[in-house]
Amino acid sequence: MKPRLSNSRAAWLAAALWISVCHADAKPLEILTSFYPMYVAALNVVGDTPGVEVVCLAPLTVGCLHDYQLAPDDMKKIAGADIFVANGAGMETFINKALKQSPSLRVIDASRGIPLLGDNPHVWVGVSGAIRQAVNVSDGLAGADPAHADQYRRNAAAYVAKLEALRSEMHAALDGLKSRDIVTFHEAFPYFAAEFNLHVAGVIEREPGSGPSARELADTVETVRKLKIHAIFAEPQYPSKCAEIIERETGVPVSILDPAVSGPADPAEARDSYIVTMRKNLDVLRKALSE
Repeated sequence: MKPRLSNSRAAWLAAALWISVCHADAKPLEILTSFYPMYVAALNVVGDTPGVEVVCLAPLTVGCLHDYQLAPDDMKKIAGADIFVANGAGMETFINKALKQSPSLRVIDASRGIPLLGDNPHVWVGVSGAIRQAVNVSDGLAGADPAHADQYRRNAAAYVAKLEALRSEMHAALDGLKSRDIVTFHEAFPYFAAEFNLHVAGVIEREPGSGPSARELADTVETVRKLKIHAIFAEPQYPSKCAEIIERETGVPVSILDPAVSGPADPAEARDSYIVTMRKNLDVLRKALSE
């Protein structure tokens, strides 16, 4: 004859079974980020918080969201998300209509309170902008998910400390450079330039895909020659023959500056990708502006 469970033992087993079933069926809190820089920021703020998932709306290789069009799968992601983390500052205008169809979706504007340079939305490219965005994401997630607020804030503080160390490291390396004039591929670097006291003397393409006219190209060549600019910077996400033409006409080499808009998909690698990219940019700038 099998031994019978006591009432208290049976009740305990039933409760444990109920909890395990509920946890198995529980839907994780889904944080949808607009594109790669916001994906990186959210991953760092969320860290290993249990029951929270971070996903990215745009493909991780898309770069900036200029002229991005929502796909049917994007609409599904928006409908299934609990929180949407946007860069803001006019970057995600393509999504406004879709967000109206999901009125319960909590939206975090990562650029809230950041002084803008005109209508330029590339605030994360300046390290101080990335710091402020991490804090904004932390505050937004803490408000939307109070149960994990302390963990979000701890994670954000740890990430901010890394970014502040990066900023100090970059200032130490760049502040003493005599050559400070640069020409960039498109208008992604004003915040970076302002942070490190660089002067963007010319922009080859104001928006990716909108190549300069012959007159604009000639003006850029003239600017490079007149200011004796030492470096032209293209971006890995947007290859351009225009930069090669300017290099050929002026003899000024083209280097690569990365606005950190793409990177590894694996969360463990993606968390550090902004810092890794900025350190590469530092090496490129130091070499290009010292020659």
